[in-house]
Amino acid sequence: MNLSELLSTEIYAGRSLGDFLSLEFLVSIFGNVLSAIVVLLIGFVISGWVARRIRRLSHRHAKLDDTLFDFLSNIVRYVIMGLCVLIVLNTFGIQTTSVVAVIGAAGLAIGLALQGTLSNVAAGVMLIFFRPIKLGDFVKINDEMGTVKAINLNFTELASIGNVQIIIPNSEVWGNTITNYSGYDTRQAEWIFGVGYNADLAVVENTIRNTVSADPRFLAEPEMTVKVDALNSSSVDFLVRAWVKRTDFFGFWKDMNRDVKLALDAAGVEIPFPNRTVHIVKDD
Repeated sequence: MNLSELLSTEIYAGRSLGDFLSLEFLVSIFGNVLSAIVVLLIGFVISGWVARRIRRLSHRHAKLDDTLFDFLSNIVRYVIMGLCVLIVLNTFGIQTTSVVAVIGAAGLAIGLALQGTLSNVAAGVMLIFFRPIKLGDFVKINDEMGTVKAINLNFTELASIGNVQIIIPNSEVWGNTITNYSGYDTRQAEWIFGVGYNADLAVVENTIRNTVSADPRFLAEPEMTVKVDALNSSSVDFLVRAWVKRTDFFGFWKDMNRDVKLALDAAGVEIPFPNRTVHIVKDD
């Protein structure tokens, strides 16, 4: 076979090898490749700019959650780049409908193989959109307690009180009870103080009330509670409830255990120990 016969050999869709090697065809291919590169570059720049604008929107307003807007910015970026890829495929004459069908079939197969992972992703989307917890919240999830450090699509990261990293899959976070200690600006602290039966109850109540209310962290509203709660075998128990700012709760709650004890000691009020009377019968 000589060169002319080789060039006239049909290769694809009625086109010969010579048609593919012609200057016109090469110019059209070069133009399509150049157009594809330009489209992808423009899509990359626009998607990055839009994503940054969405992230800055959350930074300008303290009430907007950074995690939610980071997620939205990534979604918008991927959508824009996906559209650019479809445009490039159309430029080369590729039927995008068939490509979408293949991607859909592959996605179904992958979804069946990764059901557990996708359940975490679905739970992560719910956590990000409905925001039952936010970054910086102190929470208890699935018997794990700590500060929320990150909420990703697959897992939620906590830092324990001892600064130990705790990773919880999102399906367990969304599917369990969440106790959010940072959900409200104020919290109610509660104590039980026991005094002896010979104590003057009015003196005890005034001593406790004055000691707790004198602390600068104490909130006058809602009203404080100081009531006799129970008559135990060796003590009269007072139930005390007071409101405090969320950020002051732990220190205020612990300090009052010490301060009230010292105040009751100064007032001469006995804090009893359990007593037991033992009768010894001697048999002659």
